[in-house]
Amino acid sequence: MLSRVAENLYWLARYLERAENTARLIRSYNHLIMDIPKGTEPSWMILVDILDAQSEFEERYQQHNELNVHKFLVTGANGTSSIRFAINRARDNLRITRDVLPEEAWEQVNEMQLFADERASAATSRSNRLALLDEIIHHCQALTGLLQTTAPRDHAYRFMTLGRMIERADMTARIIDVGAGDILDREGAFSGVEPILWGALLEAVSGRSAYRRITGPIVEQSPMIEFVFKAPAFPRSLFFCINIMRRELKELPKHETALAQTDKIRRRLQRFKNTDNERAKLHKFIDTMQIALIELNAEIALRWFIRPNQ
Repeated sequence: MLSRVAENLYWLARYLERAENTARLIRSYNHLIMDIPKGTEPSWMILVDILDAQSEFEERYQQHNELNVHKFLVTGANGTSSIRFAINRARDNLRITRDVLPEEAWEQVNEMQLFADERASAATSRSNRLALLDEIIHHCQALTGLLQTTAPRDHAYRFMTLGRMIERADMTARIIDVGAGDILDREGAFSGVEPILWGALLEAVSGRSAYRRITGPIVEQSPMIEFVFKAPAFPRSLFFCINIMRRELKELPKHETALAQTDKIRRRLQRFKNTDNERAKLHKFIDTMQIALIELNAEIALRWFIRPNQ
């Protein structure tokens, strides 16, 4: 496989996962706003903070309000943190690699882009916005399902899986870092709604049902963080993502350095123990994990994507 094709497939999967995860995050927060008393909700800017896009937002908007945040993250096509930007970049990468993927994949991405462009202007109201987010999530799921059920398990599939898992792990870490930090920073101020806030973080990673089945119906800080980080059978946990990456890396040539980096991340996860209310410790651990994921991404690029003349 050409390194250019492998790189495009990797980023195709990353951008699709980013679009879906961002849509899930924003949908979860919109649901939260409607479930808790006014004045107890986190700021709308927490969505921008999770995506580490504060500087880009400040360049475009002066007011930190609901409308501007959603213009920035949902309906805007030029901001690098927006859903539409991720969809457009996914389409660009698929256009180059469509020969190695099922024909229906191109149709799915085109349909999703056209839908997002057509409905963007009407997404200012919450009801229209939620309908748009739901449809984007469904499109992403349909495309992922198509690839999982029709694509051969070759190197093309492996690079897409690596891209999807590393993007998912990064977003999960971001959501817990910023979301848990906000709850812990305000601890005691709104104690009556804290279980709802922890539940909203689970919903943002689509883990509420799985958590209830595996852990129990009451959502508390330590069990929830342990679940999202270390649950071996939950597809959006950090541990699950790392295990899938290890499996796919072993099937690629010259994988030793990347696999060693993945094993390093896995050992850190296994040693992690969350203690209630230790905000600084939790942030430090997540920061270390995100740096390790960045290093893993760089190693993947160095090993398989960078051509000799670059």
